[in-house]
Amino acid sequence: MGARSVRAITLGLAAAIAATTLPVTPASAHGERSQQAFLRMRTLNWYDVKWSKTTLNVNEEMELTGKVHVFSGWPQAVAKPEEAFLNVGEPGPVLVRKASWVGGVPTPRTFSLEVGKDYEYRILLKARRQGRFHVHVQINVKDGGPIVGPGQWVEIKGDMKDFTNPVTLLDGSTVDIETYGITWTMTYHFIWMAAAAAWIIYWFMQKGIIARGWQVAAGKGNEIITPADKRFGGIWLAVSMLALLFFYAKANSEFPRTLPMQAGLLKGIGPIDEPASVVSARFGGGSYKVPGRELSINLKITNRGNEPLKIGEFTTAGLRFLNPEVFTTRPEFPEYLMADRGLSVNDPTPIAPGETRDVVVVVQDARFDIERLSDLAYDTDSQFGGLLFLFSPSGKREKVEIGGPVIPRFQAGASL
Repeated sequence: MGARSVRAITLGLAAAIAATTLPVTPASAHGERSQQAFLRMRTLNWYDVKWSKTTLNVNEEMELTGKVHVFSGWPQAVAKPEEAFLNVGEPGPVLVRKASWVGGVPTPRTFSLEVGKDYEYRILLKARRQGRFHVHVQINVKDGGPIVGPGQWVEIKGDMKDFTNPVTLLDGSTVDIETYGITWTMTYHFIWMAAAAAWIIYWFMQKGIIARGWQVAAGKGNEIITPADKRFGGIWLAVSMLALLFFYAKANSEFPRTLPMQAGLLKGIGPIDEPASVVSARFGGGSYKVPGRELSINLKITNRGNEPLKIGEFTTAGLRFLNPEVFTTRPEFPEYLMADRGLSVNDPTPIAPGETRDVVVVVQDARFDIERLSDLAYDTDSQFGGLLFLFSPSGKREKVEIGGPVIPRFQAGASL
């Protein structure tokens, strides 16, 4: 081996060590953008999402709350949320999930959601690691993958070495599960790693892997395993089984009272009990102008209520497009998801009680493209989905689901 080759290997090893040991700057990108537009728009529509705190100290708790609408036009390509799990999207365990509820029911396990219904959720989190992190609500759907909701930057101050996570056991004693059993866990893993290394070394020393490969290629595979090898293998198997029985008996005697993992399916979680909406919206076609990042939606809206209503907000994939004529002050919400002047209506006058009106809702903002929702123009069915909110003079809010196919327009002057 020449000096040049030695130098190249040395530099490669140094680079590998540096990559694994040097501190890494947290990525500022939003991972939900990598998901397809139809998956984010036509599966779970998040709204009223709130983070109780955006700055907290290690060991301090916060809550992530909100509501989610299970879109009735759930994509055929995605498994229905008959088995779902409420989770948190975060860069590792920076916040420990202490508890979670859906519809007021504790949900430490998988649960079922019904298409077309709304559910209220609450997640209790405890700060573990210092830093600035992007924290999302997330629901994992079996065979459908994680569906990520809106995210907020959360800053955690302090030092992770001060973090504690005490829990009370069945016998009334309290342990810190952050450190409980760590020494024995590492010892147990080391024992089996050492056993595995000894097993590999034994067989490698028997003429090595390459020589054995040549023997197999020469048709002498049956001659590789000698009687001594068989005895060694039998003894190794017997010792391994005895070790497993010993460790099992030791753990069982030390912890006689245990609970099984909560791996069942929780059914019967009720959706939000809310009166039927007095608003109905019939989709009449739409278009998406790619150059202008403009989604035009034709709707026939009927107001069956007692108060006039104005269209104030359209939300999809966690983004909020607001009508500035309704929202005179900016709501508290992550900046990158808030288009406070992103919605307009061809006729801004309120829809009177008992009136049915044809309206054109225009959603236009750079965030539509930045969040990669404009990719719906390249989907096979080019369908959108979301929630439309209308507001009365008394402040009452009405919600209606809208969605359907839109025609992509690739020229600035194109229209329906």
